[in-house]
Amino acid sequence: MSEVQTKVRIRLRVNGAEHEVDVEPRWLLSDVLRHQLGLTGTHVGCEQGVCGACTVLVDGRPERSCLMFAVQAEGHEVTTVEGLTPAEGLSPLQAAFQAHHALQCGFCTPGMLVTAEALLRENPNPTEEQVREALSGNVCRCTGYQFIVDAVLAAAREGRS
Repeated sequence: MSEVQTKVRIRLRVNGAEHEVDVEPRWLLSDVLRHQLGLTGTHVGCEQGVCGACTVLVDGRPERSCLMFAVQAEGHEVTTVEGLTPAEGLSPLQAAFQAHHALQCGFCTPGMLVTAEALLRENPNPTEEQVREALSGNVCRCTGYQFIVDAVLAAAREGRS
């Protein structure tokens, strides 16, 4: 016998916009962002919260959207990588990633950008060690991490000038 899942209507505030979506209580925030709202910059890698590709900001703090039910996000401000991008061009952090070749395949990049953005908001003048610590939960299998660290430090310098 198949179980019938009851959907509930929730209100999500994502990237400054209000959304009403019908979700099953078991649906993950990452899946709702990607499949209900079309915000495909939030990548799903390991589905266990280990790789960091699904990282979004929830009330300004990095959270793994693959470990959070969408219903848990109701009443909170969610920011995806799309929400970090200005209307025109790139943010200083995105421009630094481009200038410092801090991406290759791009799969980890949204999670790295969101995590680095949270770090720079909290600590606009991080040391290399603080950048490495902040990014330690984000896995990149292509670049190594030096170019990513260099990009975050360059964005911090840009923000101070």
